[in-house]
Amino acid sequence: MGELVTESPVPTRPAPVAEAQRVRLVDALRGVALLGILLMNIPGFAMPSYFSESFRSDPTNVNFWVNAVVSVFFEGKMRALFGMVFGAGVLLFVMKKEQTGRSVTGLFYRRMFWLIVFGLVHAHLILWVGDILYLYGVCGMLVYLLRNVRPAYLVLGVPLVAVASFTASTLFYQDVRAKRLAYVEATHAAAEGKPLTAEQNEALVRWREVEKTMIPSREDAKENTRKMKSDYATVAGYLRPLAWRMETIFLPLVIWDSLALMLLGLALYRWGFLSGNWANRDYWKVLVIGYGIGLPLAIYSFYFSYTHNPSLEAGLRRMETVPIQWVGLIYPFQRILLVMAHVAALVLLYKSGYVQGLFRRLEAVGQMAFTNYVMHSVICTLIFFGYGLNYYAEMEFYQLYFVVLGIWALQLVVSPLWLQYFLFGPLEWVWRSLTYWRRQPFRRAEPAAPREADESPAALVK
Repeated sequence: MGELVTESPVPTRPAPVAEAQRVRLVDALRGVALLGILLMNIPGFAMPSYFSESFRSDPTNVNFWVNAVVSVFFEGKMRALFGMVFGAGVLLFVMKKEQTGRSVTGLFYRRMFWLIVFGLVHAHLILWVGDILYLYGVCGMLVYLLRNVRPAYLVLGVPLVAVASFTASTLFYQDVRAKRLAYVEATHAAAEGKPLTAEQNEALVRWREVEKTMIPSREDAKENTRKMKSDYATVAGYLRPLAWRMETIFLPLVIWDSLALMLLGLALYRWGFLSGNWANRDYWKVLVIGYGIGLPLAIYSFYFSYTHNPSLEAGLRRMETVPIQWVGLIYPFQRILLVMAHVAALVLLYKSGYVQGLFRRLEAVGQMAFTNYVMHSVICTLIFFGYGLNYYAEMEFYQLYFVVLGIWALQLVVSPLWLQYFLFGPLEWVWRSLTYWRRQPFRRAEPAAPREADESPAALVK
């Protein structure tokens, strides 16, 4: 493999991570992101609407502090890291194919097409409404078109998208707020015994649609919990329309964030940041600045949330009085600052030579990220949904993270063992075979020894 880092804004002393280790470092980062995403996803599998109201303003409750740690350090950051690594993976895939002289465009778009198909299966058959495969397939097609743009311009997309997303979300919020205000006016008129106008009757209908699709009422929340604790057909009937709305109506709103993160990852890989090629002192600078600014911002956002929106009713009252949620501007910036700091800390630890046994396992989890991500959904739906063990709305919030630890342990043990006997994870192999439109090698000719530090990876660059 030739030189992969084409531009570097900083000196590369002390010696960078060896060439053969660069993709392995990306594998490890992908593994961290994949495991970390489960921290945010598992409440979506297990908890009913408004579950956090019982503890979100109660610092004496252990759930409050578990929620605080997850929200401040991981919420949004792991998804950001996953998107960044995906962007780097686009570049790695393209460069690998260009070195062989093969046509890249058709192969890459077929690869993304099948990722979209897998996303539809994941959302509508496995029933994970928070699927990202579909979104990443769509974004990947756009990232490919921008792969040769100068990294400095790609990075500019992050603040531009942050501002644009805030603007779009504010417009969306104000539309919902207008419906809420019209609804409140209509209900007050009805309470006073006044005959409702056609516009007021329409306002009641419009707000009811909001409740059914975005902000469920207390009665809706109870009914949704009943559905989630029912048979497969009932759960599917509830979740599939929600997933379809995300894949269609809301796609133009949500796509830009993931696209910006992927372009950032592409730029950071070309600059050498994601491949461990910066000097240690520069990673330390990123770490200090990222945590020094990002942590106070994230802590303030969490504090603001639990003091101003402790319940559904409080949130609705705030919507009625606050036309613009300016605090929302903090989120995209604290998230980038913290994910950059997280990456810098991981790279420094990787380069230090400590806990290399753990990093080998994380690399294997990252190589099998597709399989492991879908496996999260299979395990969690079978534990929590009604057609499985039916633990939906049965556990304390903190207890969910014992399930997370169990899944982490399983994947950290099984992934490296699997790769000793097989070249790819099972879903990676299916994806690869569909991409090339022919059956790919799967089993190793003989079991592989555990990888040493200078071995070449079998990552997603093939």
